Amino acid sequence: MAVPNESTHRNTALVTGASSGIGYELARRFAAAGYDVVLVARSADRLQAVADELGQRHGVAARAIARDLADPGAPEALYAEVQAAGIAVDILVNNAGFGTYGAFAETDLATELQLLQVNVVALTHLTKLFLHDMVRRGHGKILNVASTAAFQPGPLMAVYYASKAYVLSFSEALAVELEGTGVTATVLCPGPTASDFQRRATMETTRLVQGPMMMDAATVARIGYQGLMANKTVVIPGFKNNVLALATRLVPRGVSARIVRQLHERSQRPRAPRAQTAS
Repeated sequence: MAVPNESTHRNTALVTGASSGIGYELARRFAAAGYDVVLVARSADRLQAVADELGQRHGVAARAIARDLADPGAPEALYAEVQAAGIAVDILVNNAGFGTYGAFAETDLATELQLLQVNVVALTHLTKLFLHDMVRRGHGKILNVASTAAFQPGPLMAVYYASKAYVLSFSEALAVELEGTGVTATVLCPGPTASDFQRRATMETTRLVQGPMMMDAATVARIGYQGLMANKTVVIPGFKNNVLALATRLVPRGVSARIVRQLHERSQRPRAPRAQTAS
C-alpha cells in the first residue's frame, strides 16, 4: 500500500469492482483528485496492481481488499477491516455487479442468486453499514452504479434488468431521505459500455452490444464522477442514453420489453473487433 504524507489529511473513497472497467476508471478519478482509495474486488493480484499504480502515480494511500461480494458475509467483513484500519470512508461507490444472459427458464439458478447477492444485497448491505457513519459525521456521498437497464424490463436478461431497477429505485428514495443530512446519494445509469461485462454475460454477439451506443469506461466514469460531485441524483451518460431512458417512460412497457428482446437476440453478423476494458 502506498502511504502519503501523514501530515496531510485526505478524504477516502471506497470503490467495489475496482480492478477493471468502470470501477477502475472511477478509482483513477478519485486518486487523481487527491482521494485516498480503498479498492475492493475478487482478484487479489489485479487489485494490488491497481493499488500500486494509483498510489505511485498520485501519491495517495491505496489499499487493496480482495473480497467476493457474492459471499453473504463479505460486506460485514469488509466493513470490519476498514474500521480496524481506522479508515473513515467519505465516498462509497457500489460498482461491483455482473449480468447473465438467456431465457430465464433455461439459465442457471445458482448464478442468478449470486447476481442478486452482488447487485442487490451486497450493495444494500454496504450502504447500510457505511451510511450510518456518514450521517453521524454530517458528510459523505454514495454512488450506486445501475444501468439504463433499470428503466425497462429485459427479456433474456430478466434478473439483471430487475436488479438494476432495484438499484435505481433504492438510490432515488435514499437521496430524498438524506436531504438535510450532509450526505448525498447518486445513481449512475450507463448504457452499453465496452468492458468485460459482455464476455462474462456471454452476450458478445447480441444486437445490443454490436449497436452504435457503446461507450468507453473512462467516459462513463468521468460523467459519473462529475454528477456525483454536483450532487445529482440520477446520472445517465450520453445523449442517446438519456433519450432512451426518457422514451421508455413514454412507450407501453409491453412494447418496451419486446424491443429489448429484439436487441438481445443474437446477431448473425460477425462482431467487429472492439478494445475491451472490464467493468
